[in-house]
Amino acid sequence: MSRRLLAASALALAFAAAPFAASAQDEATIRQAELLRDKAMTSNVALDYVTQLTTRFGPRPAGSHSEQAAAAWAADYLKGLGFQNVHIQEFPLVGWERGQDSGSILGDNPQPLAVAALGHSPATPEGGIEAEVVRFTSLEALQAVPDGSLAGKIALVDVGQMHAMQDGSGYGPQTRIRGAGPDVAAKKGAAAFLIRSVGSDENRLPHTGTTRYVDGKVAIPGFAVSAPDADQIARLMDLGQTVRVRLSSTAHVYETHSQNVIADIPGRTRPNEVIVLGSHMDSWDLGTGAIDDGAGGAITIAAAKAIAESGQRPERTIRVILYGSEEVAQPTNTGNGGGAYAREQGGKVADHIIAGESDFGADRVYAFALPPGAQGTAFQRIVTRVLYPIGVLTSARPETEGGADVGPLAEAGVPVFGLKQDGTRYFDLHHTANDTLDKIDPAQLNQNVAAWTALVWLIANSNVEFRSAMPKPAAQ
Repeated sequence: MSRRLLAASALALAFAAAPFAASAQDEATIRQAELLRDKAMTSNVALDYVTQLTTRFGPRPAGSHSEQAAAAWAADYLKGLGFQNVHIQEFPLVGWERGQDSGSILGDNPQPLAVAALGHSPATPEGGIEAEVVRFTSLEALQAVPDGSLAGKIALVDVGQMHAMQDGSGYGPQTRIRGAGPDVAAKKGAAAFLIRSVGSDENRLPHTGTTRYVDGKVAIPGFAVSAPDADQIARLMDLGQTVRVRLSSTAHVYETHSQNVIADIPGRTRPNEVIVLGSHMDSWDLGTGAIDDGAGGAITIAAAKAIAESGQRPERTIRVILYGSEEVAQPTNTGNGGGAYAREQGGKVADHIIAGESDFGADRVYAFALPPGAQGTAFQRIVTRVLYPIGVLTSARPETEGGADVGPLAEAGVPVFGLKQDGTRYFDLHHTANDTLDKIDPAQLNQNVAAWTALVWLIANSNVEFRSAMPKPAAQ
């Protein structure tokens, strides 16, 4: 055995023997966490919720009637599970409807293209846009061409297939192109913007997603094209052909509202100390939003319900929030559920001791991350002890962002935690017509519920003050 292995073995033995510095009450709390964890592995609450949500309402675009109806139903569902203080918080929104979209290659041998208009992209003129495609292999290459040089053409940015990674880190470098691309293309004179779908699959299904407002508008129509069709365009160009395409969209925006659904399991001894469990209600219109993010709501609701029905109320309040309008951009910064909730709380944000978000599908949790300052603490070791038996390890990195919905709370100083899910196949399905209930594995869904239940129980019944444990900003 090498010295490195001997040292690792010694460290493991030392860790296993290390005292948890826990009182008898702490040991009872730990044992209860283990019992809750094991019971959650056979729960049917999460699967029931996501099944009913996606079956009753289908897709739930932000601000749509289906999102609003789903929120009203979810409020009643939570009341039926015994949650208290259930209410709906509305906020104004600019909604977007896709209408009809289509694409095709023109010429002597016309071919259909599988495309999807990008969220909040404007419609094309009636009859569509017909133009030559100019292909770029990076956003920077598009940015480098002279302004006006693409007049009357369609700018295609194709950086190649997204890499599937467990932590989903391949997504960010490509989704920035989807957000920024239409404005950059417009400055170069392009009539429309086209992007290879931001996804890790090879299905002939386009991945939609929102683009970005710049100075209160989206300048030109934008579309995602499926990976096989992006490859087809590239091959035609490699053969020396000029590729002309027709893109058509009847999308439009409208004034509406979205909403957050908020429900509590009140704390027994410290009800003013709030733990937020977040997910989002809205989805894209192509599928039924099962993995993005019906599953997240299912997981957090089931975890809180498991704690509530255990016969032992948590000391701190557990608050489940089903946020509205996570998926879409807005002309101003007011139309998102996370921001709306944080603004309404005002000074009460100081009562929020920690927040977490489930928004990465339904596949298994493989790691947990606590806020900065909690690394190496007795509390972290207790969590490791409880979650290791279901395959959840300690993350080497603290959690600092939390996700799009709880992000505004994090910006306001609320510590955040993360339960890291296996995202290897998430971006095969994300924002496509394939985001449907059959993609959820019930056993993996319940492993999520078990991890959330145990961790939240331990947080709710601890004396850990995550804010005070966080490192203070360096003096200027």
